[in-house]
Amino acid sequence: MDACGRSSGGCRYECLLFDMDDTLYPLSSGLNLACRKNIEEFMLQHLHIDENEVPKMCLDLYKEYGTTMAGLKFQALGYEFDNDEFHTYVHGKLPYEALKPDLLLRHLLLSMPQRKIVFTNADKAHAAQVLNKLSLEDCFEGVICFETLNPPPLKPDHDDNYNTQDRTDEKQVLAKDESEGTATDDTADSSRFSSKPPILCKPSVEAIEAAIRIAKADPKKTIFFDDSTRNIASGKAAGLHTVIVGSTTLVPGADHALSSIHNIKEALPEIWEGEGEQLEQVIHLISHDETSVIA
Repeated sequence: MDACGRSSGGCRYECLLFDMDDTLYPLSSGLNLACRKNIEEFMLQHLHIDENEVPKMCLDLYKEYGTTMAGLKFQALGYEFDNDEFHTYVHGKLPYEALKPDLLLRHLLLSMPQRKIVFTNADKAHAAQVLNKLSLEDCFEGVICFETLNPPPLKPDHDDNYNTQDRTDEKQVLAKDESEGTATDDTADSSRFSSKPPILCKPSVEAIEAAIRIAKADPKKTIFFDDSTRNIASGKAAGLHTVIVGSTTLVPGADHALSSIHNIKEALPEIWEGEGEQLEQVIHLISHDETSVIA
């Protein structure tokens, strides 16, 4: 069988990489704004950055480094703080109750014959919360997250395939190959300046190339879904097929544009190529699900 589960060749795509926040659920959920508010509070209360500088600094670092956290830890600033403490503070108070089970997306994902992997800059605990609230936790083979790209020092018995000791609500987190290690010890001194390697995260092409290696995917047969124009451009530079989500127009580097993740079926019917019977069954389920509405 091939990667699409068929006995003969002809599979155009073998792997689907999905960003999570503001991609698998809409920006209108409010989690994005709540997250930014929590980051600003962390900068103010834990890093003692001037209150008047925090909002602009938070946004500027996000734009330049992919995440505010990555910018804060960059050598030019060198703020020292525990990664887990940051993630707990920023995500611990998010209004996860705003996320509801998405039966339509669940039907679509389960009907796709390709391997499906979440690729997020967020930490594994946040990924677990989001996927659980959306009822999508069993729709993906694994999760490539902050800990995957920025692991702690590797142990001698490290498993290069799946880290069976580190799960996201019993969902396996794809482990990082030792040869790609950029890990550093987060328990450093309180110096403002650091010689540590930068945090690896989207939109850097290096982070996307690392995710491709971790997923053991062929970029020519992989589709990357993301709501960020910068991430899409980097995904294209890494050789992926790209889909901008939350936009009705193409952005630089995007092969397709989806106003909503629910519109995959209309925009990319080739995902279900050769799966006509299964697709018809999914369409039937969706059409009879009164709670499901295509945006």
